[in-house]
Amino acid sequence: MMSSKGDKKAALDAGAWFFNVVTSVGIIIVNKALMANYGFTFATTLTGLHFLTTTLMTSTFRWLGYIQPTQLPFSDILKFVLFANFSIVGMNVSLMWNSVGFYQIAKLSMIPVSCFLEVALDKVRYSRDTKLSILLVLVGVGVCTVTDISVNGKGFIAAFVAVWSTSLQQYYVHHLQRKYSIGSFNLLGRTAPVQAASLLIVGPFLDHWLTGQRVDAYPYSSVSLFFIILSCTIAIGTNLSQFICIGRFSAVTFQVLGHMKTIFVLVMGFTFFGKEGLNWHVVLGMIIAILGMMWYGNASSKPGGKERWSPPVSEAETQDLDKLLGAESNEPNGKV
Repeated sequence: MMSSKGDKKAALDAGAWFFNVVTSVGIIIVNKALMANYGFTFATTLTGLHFLTTTLMTSTFRWLGYIQPTQLPFSDILKFVLFANFSIVGMNVSLMWNSVGFYQIAKLSMIPVSCFLEVALDKVRYSRDTKLSILLVLVGVGVCTVTDISVNGKGFIAAFVAVWSTSLQQYYVHHLQRKYSIGSFNLLGRTAPVQAASLLIVGPFLDHWLTGQRVDAYPYSSVSLFFIILSCTIAIGTNLSQFICIGRFSAVTFQVLGHMKTIFVLVMGFTFFGKEGLNWHVVLGMIIAILGMMWYGNASSKPGGKERWSPPVSEAETQDLDKLLGAESNEPNGKV
């Protein structure tokens, strides 16, 4: 038995984050195998299939009674879907038009953009230690991931759209959950169908434009279909855990801790695919980034480390994770 609400919240936070890390790293490995080994390079269409599978999952949960009917204005759903779809398309185009180095720089810039959104829209205040810890994370991840940096006009525009749409999407998840006291299961159940439909309509045309190949002309095999189904299955957990984590933490915390997945992917890549590219500055960057994440966790949890001048988060997120982990308590989620 947990001795206090704080102990239980810490355990649920750790469970949510572990769930997100495992599913996110897993889907990266599966998609890498699918695209690199079997030539299925239709990223946008694959994402649409991910949300179609997620829609089937949420519909099943609603039929079983785990998700209650929730009223959410269609205008809010449409805003979220627009942000999310521009994020997916922007990231794909940015990776195609930019060097890997500039692509990584763009991803790192999501943290200051998310900070700006929280300060401007939610009146969040960060302490000096919290700001310095974020800077240390950025330096560490930059050292171990950024290589060559070159940019062109259209690549910069794609990166700009990707960064701001992704940051807005992640902010909006947290905003909707707080505004309507809606849990992750319910919010995902309302947004996934619209996102699946829009991506499956646009995806094949966009993928043909990006790759010059048609998804309907791809030579499907039993092995490639297995990897597509596996990717869609893992995506259910990835989508759900992202909503849970952003709801429990914030977009900034999700971005900061999200770079831990970058470290995990690098380590697993060096472990399973050889040590080419592993050198002293990569190891140094990993160490700096991990120290920065530990510092951020300590600094942001202290009084005044990160203060939000808005009503506390609802009980919906704790109830979501209770269901996921088999818990029965309805205790409040506590201060964000």
